[in-house]
Amino acid sequence: MSIVFERVEFIRSAVEPAGFLRDGLPQLAFAGRSNVGKSSVINRLVGRKNLARVGASPGKTNQVNYFCLDGAGYLVDLPGYGYAKVSKAERDRWGRLMEDYFASGLVTAGVMIVDARHKPTADDVTMRQWFRDHPLVVVANKLDKLKKSEIEPNLACIQETLDLSAPPLPFSAEKGTGLEELRRQLAALLEP
Repeated sequence: MSIVFERVEFIRSAVEPAGFLRDGLPQLAFAGRSNVGKSSVINRLVGRKNLARVGASPGKTNQVNYFCLDGAGYLVDLPGYGYAKVSKAERDRWGRLMEDYFASGLVTAGVMIVDARHKPTADDVTMRQWFRDHPLVVVANKLDKLKKSEIEPNLACIQETLDLSAPPLPFSAEKGTGLEELRRQLAALLEP
């Protein structure tokens, strides 16, 4: 079966563990810093402009959001981590929600979005550890903001900092660079 990435629908948002979906379908967890363009990557992936909420300020995703992909599994949009203009109490709530999600055993695989322009932060390294027991695709978003001469060294820095066996996937949510490769890798994770 070939997965059609345009066949996607919002199912629900969970604000506490009781709301997590437990129906046995695979769950691809999308994680990234609050300002890395995670929602834009999801929207580009499924060919929609506003499926995942994109905001002018970081921190729009504050729940665990489930999108059913072609009946084959879920894209799970996790709250962003790191910088967001919200209270410490709200950031702590997001952190607990994510910890509960990872502890639930529901994660099939991960998609970690990092900024291609910068060395991964300490928060990125911590998130990488959360995914240590799961297949993981690391997406280096915002590739369109780099000069050609910066791409290879930046990808090598991300690979080294996150201790990856292969370089991250170069991606641009803005231009669509890397889209087909990301779809191919995610389909492989979802197909039996």
